[in-house]
Amino acid sequence: MESAQSNKSMIQTDYLIVGGGAAGLSLAYHIAREPRLAGKRVLLIEPEAKDRNDRTWSFWTDEPSPFDAIVAHEWRAIAFRSPGFERVFDLGCYRYKTINGLDYYRFVRRALADNPQFTFVRGTVASILNTADGVQVRSSDGEFTASYAFDSRPPDLVQLKQPQKYRYLLQHFVGWEVETETDVFNPAIVEFMDFRGAQQHEARFIYVLPFTPRKALVEYTLFSAQPLHKAEYEAAIREYLETTLKVKNYRIVVEELGAIPMTDHPLPARDGTHIINLGTRGGRAKPSTGYAFKRIQRHSARLVAALASTGHPPADPTGDKWQFRMFDTLLLDIMQRRGESTRDIFRELFERNPVERIFRFLDESTTWADNLQIMNSVTPWPFMQSIGQVLRGKPGQR
Repeated sequence: MESAQSNKSMIQTDYLIVGGGAAGLSLAYHIAREPRLAGKRVLLIEPEAKDRNDRTWSFWTDEPSPFDAIVAHEWRAIAFRSPGFERVFDLGCYRYKTINGLDYYRFVRRALADNPQFTFVRGTVASILNTADGVQVRSSDGEFTASYAFDSRPPDLVQLKQPQKYRYLLQHFVGWEVETETDVFNPAIVEFMDFRGAQQHEARFIYVLPFTPRKALVEYTLFSAQPLHKAEYEAAIREYLETTLKVKNYRIVVEELGAIPMTDHPLPARDGTHIINLGTRGGRAKPSTGYAFKRIQRHSARLVAALASTGHPPADPTGDKWQFRMFDTLLLDIMQRRGESTRDIFRELFERNPVERIFRFLDESTTWADNLQIMNSVTPWPFMQSIGQVLRGKPGQR
């Protein structure tokens, strides 16, 4: 892996990857593992050093992944809790896993370190233009040309926004990694969704990743249009620790916060012939849940398979199925109109379905028979109202 020198202009490459986060590094890693692409030159432009643990990714899986060596923790059970229904689910063949961002960055960079086909550049991209036979990229480090560009820069939803037609929510959260003086947490069980707190006309829940009996990440998460003041998240976490768990003494080790766009606005899979969008820009964060890591890996594998077999990205870069986009739209519409009813929908899902079916549904890998069972397990009226809003082409309002 080489580093390009600054101010070199019009460097030519085969594939240019914009962004060295989860999506950009995933694509680079998949290219490196494909022998048929060994002769391709790959240049990756990233504005940051990526030398700190700026995020974590969690996901469920029933098969090995290339990143199992850097999984920080994994669990074989999850808990769902809401008023009137609580259950701990054994995950069977599934495992729920968490990877730290810094471990991921280091792992992929080490994997590429001795590979001469990869070049890394520190810089920001100002523009990417389709040309007759590729792309031209202008950056703070000079100009580059490539056969294809893969763009993982965050989308500008403010400019794209069409609130009269689509739904725009956020999954926003504050999390504390805490250490306690006594055994408090069960390190075998993820508190996947704890809806027992006040909903305040929105979808609000506590999420806990327990690492040891005395150490866990505790997050207060919401699905709504606007973030809260930071003190409101912190008050909810304190309430959970001190009232629900009866923790008297604890220390905050790390704090994290974030906001993930959740929208049915169609984010394009490509911009013209030679620019393919990655990550959130390419719609890889699932609109109704915000989970992205596995969707990014599947997207990378699909792109690389096509590049290796045909020399071109696939005509349909994502392979998304329309019925799951519709399910996402309906749930987003319900969240936007009556966010507090989200708790009841998830309660019915977990009360009336095996967790494996729920995971397959959220992974968009269920059959039509599975989908019918999922749909028959929830109260239909909220979805019927949303279908009416969608057919009229208008997002529902409270």
